[in-house]
Amino acid sequence: MGNRLSKIATRTGDDGTTGLGDGSRVRKDAVRIAAIGDVDELNSNIGVLLCETLPDDVRAALTAIQHDLFDLGGELCMPGHTIVTDAHLARLDGWLEDYNGMLPPLKEFILPGGSRAAALAHVCRTVCRRAERTIVELGAQQEGSAPLAQTPRRYVNRLSDLLFVLARVLNRAAGGNDVLWRHDRGQARQEPEPFDNE
Repeated sequence: MGNRLSKIATRTGDDGTTGLGDGSRVRKDAVRIAAIGDVDELNSNIGVLLCETLPDDVRAALTAIQHDLFDLGGELCMPGHTIVTDAHLARLDGWLEDYNGMLPPLKEFILPGGSRAAALAHVCRTVCRRAERTIVELGAQQEGSAPLAQTPRRYVNRLSDLLFVLARVLNRAAGGNDVLWRHDRGQARQEPEPFDNE
């Protein structure tokens, strides 16, 4: 591992292929590589979110999720290998229940915005949804051969829900509210309102 990490430019990918954890090589535009890339992009976006001022408990949860996503990328890189388990899902479910329980019920759709931290959480949510779609596609390709475990798909599905809830939590932590979609706004141009108003 140390030798691999010390030599970043290997040039082995110059032919448009990349190596998997089992030693096989696949094209860089393969669905498996797209899934790994989407998970990596999600992890990087969470890293940007972690640069913001966040409640300590939210920071701890997001840091743990970054480690989970690194594990998830590793699982996708090694066909037939399982790293993400039901315990990972249970932890997400626990956070989702706890944080959602702090929030008022939603009566309207909300827009991705408010505080910068909340907006970044929504960006993470949308990247997470893309990762989910790619993992679903990979699973469909693997049917009949070495089937993909269900936990990666379930993990990103529940994580996207958690990121939505955390965006709402972060808006409140910043002293604001949800940014509501106004279905009755008509065609008149609306001036943006201050963040702390609904």
